[in-house]
Amino acid sequence: MKFAYFVRPHLGGTYTLFQQLRAGLMTRGVDLQWVGLGYDKADGGLRGSSHSASGFFVTPARSDAEQAAALIEALEENNFDGVFINVLADQLQMNIARYLPPSMLRVMVVHNITPGTYAAAHSIRDNVHATVGVSDRCRNDLIRNYKFAPAWTVTIPNAIDVAAYAGFARTPRSASLRVLFLGRVEDVSKGVFWLPKIIDQLPPSVSLTVAGDGPDLNKLKKRLARHSGRVTLLGGVPPEKIPSILSKHDVLIMPSRFEGFGFTIVEAMAAGCVPVVSRIHGVTDMIVKHEVSGLLFPVGDWRQAAHEIKKLESRPLLLAEISRNAQQAAAQGFGLETMSGAYFALIEKLRRNSPPTAPPLPIEAWSLPGGLQPGLRTAIPKPMKNWLRVVRERLSS
Repeated sequence: MKFAYFVRPHLGGTYTLFQQLRAGLMTRGVDLQWVGLGYDKADGGLRGSSHSASGFFVTPARSDAEQAAALIEALEENNFDGVFINVLADQLQMNIARYLPPSMLRVMVVHNITPGTYAAAHSIRDNVHATVGVSDRCRNDLIRNYKFAPAWTVTIPNAIDVAAYAGFARTPRSASLRVLFLGRVEDVSKGVFWLPKIIDQLPPSVSLTVAGDGPDLNKLKKRLARHSGRVTLLGGVPPEKIPSILSKHDVLIMPSRFEGFGFTIVEAMAAGCVPVVSRIHGVTDMIVKHEVSGLLFPVGDWRQAAHEIKKLESRPLLLAEISRNAQQAAAQGFGLETMSGAYFALIEKLRRNSPPTAPPLPIEAWSLPGGLQPGLRTAIPKPMKNWLRVVRERLSS
């Protein structure tokens, strides 16, 4: 079989995940290729060619309707049996699910737990054959609150190449407990402005490294200035350096307000860097077993986060035990073979007996459904949104 997913080649994110999935599906007889809209040599995509062994670009068009028609034509000409549609990756690429021919299988992948993500997924619910949530929370929310069919809505956790971390020996802990924040530096989802409050509560022997870039980096730098002697800001780091960085730290701190999955947690576990993370119901507690493969604290409770880190700082044997458990849990539950096997099983199930979908719309009637358009939630002030997210997670945990 032959499946497509819509993306422009880039470092990290959806492209990297699906390239890894491609390798796993290829051994099972499924050819997974990327398909991008348009081609621009300056955008960081492929250079010198609009086609590669793992995907191709579709010629740009003047309007969304014409671009959608060109994309559908390319899918048919290249004999694709189905497509993966990543929610909110691109409005046009999501909306095309409503216009694809009935013979083409459509699998929607939901990567986040925000109301906007769910509204977008709901807008094409009846136009896809199956839906994948990358965490239990994604799946359960869609079934309970948006009436997705339980038989065709599944959880398939994201995965990493565990072997890429096995080659890095852990640097033994020194007198200082080495804490790391790794990821996009922004406060709305990642809660980075709690980091200064957390380190305020920790003894001077605990250091903090912030590895990542993002819109709130400068603000965070100012808030951490009083701790300049024990804080290191690395800025953005290339993906190939992440295993080495994790191997040099003892603890990963992740004070997120919301996550759809949590790649960074699994990366840290694979490297033996103990995750101390927000308890996001059905997401982080699906990955981390408290006091076994990591430590969990209530969303927004920076005092408890500091307490959990101090527990590891004062109990080196506990730190070492959880580090070993974390590596084992990552290898057993979040490896590429596990993920690709689950996707292949879903494809085989669809191939044998796919459920009915809504009839396709004519391309001449191209329009965006309400779920793919800005809603009233965009008008809510950011502080209010942040407060509501914390309250929601506290109530659901």
